Amino acid sequence: MARERGIKQLEAVNDMTSRIIGALFGVLLGMGASAAFAQSETECVSAQTDWSVCVWQEPKECWGVSKPKESVNTRDGKPVSARRGDILMFVTFRPGSGTSGEVSYTGGYPFATGSTVRVEIDGAAFELFSDGEWAWPASTSDDAGLLAAMKKGSSAVITARSGRGTQTKDTFSLQGFTAAMQEAEQRCK
Repeated sequence: MARERGIKQLEAVNDMTSRIIGALFGVLLGMGASAAFAQSETECVSAQTDWSVCVWQEPKECWGVSKPKESVNTRDGKPVSARRGDILMFVTFRPGSGTSGEVSYTGGYPFATGSTVRVEIDGAAFELFSDGEWAWPASTSDDAGLLAAMKKGSSAVITARSGRGTQTKDTFSLQGFTAAMQEAEQRCK
């Protein structure tokens, strides 16, 4: 069941990734770059402290997205520099497929094959399964538990291992998370 969900999520993420590329730079620059979205069907509609809300019109999708406040890369316990792509955490709403609050994370590199990704929020730990550069909770109930913790928490610390053996630790602020999720969900009703 988790594998089937993962395949569906990977297909949805691959589709969403192609949409996000046009809008990603604007999201990272903040709302001042909204003119950059004129040629894209993705529109980033608001920023709620450390989380942005974006909408794709056809098929309708809404998501909250954030980048980490801090990233630490280590190997054998020692800090190392690592070349990584975009590091982002998403929560997606797809009314056409019944998806409501799907958490995903991309670490900007391929995760070690068969590895899991750990999310810690104020002492609570969650496990995500990985596939390529993406990771998700294994079930909708796991999504729900992680979302509840994110709404109550102040930060999410995500620890993962790359295919090259680098340990990464990304810290995401959860300031503005609840407001961003309420807006994303409302826009995708």
